[in-house]
Amino acid sequence: MSQSEQKIVQYLNEARATELSLIRVLQSQIAMTPRGSYRSGLEKHLEETRDHASRVQERLSQLGFAKNPLQVVVGVAEGVTGQVLALAKTPLDLVRGSGGEEKVLKNAKDSCATEALEIATYTALERFARSVSDTATADLAASIGADEQKMLDRVLREIPKLAEAVAQAEAGGEGSYDLSKTGAADAGRDAGRAARTTARGGTARVKRTARQARKVPGVAQAEGQVKGAAASEEDLAIAGYDKLKADEIVAKLSELSQIDLAKVDSYERKNDDRTTVLERIASLRGEEPWPGYDELSVEEIESALGAAGEDTAGKVRSYERAHKDRAGVGKAAERETAKS
Repeated sequence: MSQSEQKIVQYLNEARATELSLIRVLQSQIAMTPRGSYRSGLEKHLEETRDHASRVQERLSQLGFAKNPLQVVVGVAEGVTGQVLALAKTPLDLVRGSGGEEKVLKNAKDSCATEALEIATYTALERFARSVSDTATADLAASIGADEQKMLDRVLREIPKLAEAVAQAEAGGEGSYDLSKTGAADAGRDAGRAARTTARGGTARVKRTARQARKVPGVAQAEGQVKGAAASEEDLAIAGYDKLKADEIVAKLSELSQIDLAKVDSYERKNDDRTTVLERIASLRGEEPWPGYDELSVEEIESALGAAGEDTAGKVRSYERAHKDRAGVGKAAERETAKS
């Protein structure tokens, strides 16, 4: 490989790394952004970014550069899961006094910097590629660079509206930012609907829907964490929470769903921050046997278990023992395990 080809490969790898990093950034921003024109633009650009990463990888393959499997974009299911993972810092951002409107505006300003960096990356790649007569790479860089310029222009058009939303929130003393209208909440609702369909459907449809639902792990915890960051005592599943002692709260925690555990965790950290409560929550938090499990009744779980395998039945049995310990569910799980 000549020195010019090595340099092309280097620049392509840099471009691909930037695209892959941007996927996570966009997922995080979508998860925090209420529905509207700005979020629609982010969602469209997320799909473009996945396509950009794929096209850059394809060009690298054409040049004989081996694909690194650790950097491959893994498909549409990553969209929801990535949003959940990106939410790890969202509750802290909300608690630290930055309002929702201001957080979205800050994200938009960060996007401008990111898009400018990408435009510079592809401009340099295009110019270098043309200077060494690599027309295919140059055309690719020009095409992707044009997409990035369109996105930068779109974000710049949105910033005045986002700034006005911040001003209105400040003037009114109450923001319009609604956590129930963000990408995180949408992901949670999607997973819940999938789980309920699983419980109601026939055997073949149950199996298909269960497989789809399992592609979205952690949604319940992420949604609860976000809601807990902005919750009041009345929003918690434990009545009279602020009046209870730590040991009284600990005694009630095993009855809570993963969403409610996450809400209590955020609320407790924001207020009394008691070690005994937080340690007990940590011991109870974990993946549900399938997304949306905690929302189902005993009868619905028993119905879903009829189409589940031994592994899922075992997960149900272990989860129930650590949490609600419902006799009907435990017996149903044992029956399914015995059949296998």
